[in-house]
Amino acid sequence: MPSLTVPGATLHYELQGAGPLLFIAQSGEGDADRTVDLVPHLTDDYTVLTYDRRGLSRSRAAEAGRTTALAEHAEDAHHLLAAVADGPALMLGCSLGAVIGLHLATRHPEQVAVLVAHEPVAPRLLSAAVRAHHEAELAGLQDTYRTGGLDAAFPEMARVLGIDLSRRDVEPGLTPQPLDDRRRANFDYFIAHDFSAMIQDTLDPAELTRTATRIVPAVGEATPPSVFDHRCAVALADLLDTPIRTFPGGHNGNTTHPKAYAATLRAVLAEAATALAKASA
Repeated sequence: MPSLTVPGATLHYELQGAGPLLFIAQSGEGDADRTVDLVPHLTDDYTVLTYDRRGLSRSRAAEAGRTTALAEHAEDAHHLLAAVADGPALMLGCSLGAVIGLHLATRHPEQVAVLVAHEPVAPRLLSAAVRAHHEAELAGLQDTYRTGGLDAAFPEMARVLGIDLSRRDVEPGLTPQPLDDRRRANFDYFIAHDFSAMIQDTLDPAELTRTATRIVPAVGEATPPSVFDHRCAVALADLLDTPIRTFPGGHNGNTTHPKAYAATLRAVLAEAATALAKASA
């Protein structure tokens, strides 16, 4: 399988399909295989790039056990795009992946023409009081995980992200991916380290208003407006004075409603391409 050596790590990545490059940065514990149900609905028109974020699955950090800042994750993405892309890419960032995309848009805007930012978990987009509340939620989740493990942390994570565990809202015929040992190890890294990275993030919202990357904020139709991730997406839309797009499913609609999610993503990317063409004409 292909891999790329970057400063401080080796990244596993996968390329599938043909057409313009579409880079998918996953949410949470998601590695290159997390959107295995979504990608086949995109590969007819796009070359889809997925990867294991540093610290997950087959990607390896030179210094194990260290928290990787979100800006560092963005630099990993920068090196990956520099290695495989022959021009500005399209990007879908989900949750934590959306924050990586926002950093990439401010640090290397020439690499990303369009970023669809689905429910970015970015406290710095919020007002000081709301930000402090949600950062405390993240720290509390880490404490819950340390004392009670995943069984205790899952319900609290679902509450914070607005995921209703009482209803399995998935597309017909979809088989949920099992919570195997690899995903459990990825959850351990995600909660122990990436939650800290969210709390300590250095994203400058003002820089997002100056980037050349076209940013499309997005939410899941089932995500309650009162929760952290939905508030961040709305704050991003307000900051950029741009409409917010609604996708099928909730926070993890890319995995629970892959066919419908892909159809919406195609439409959003087509609209963004038309807008970019008009702007450059």
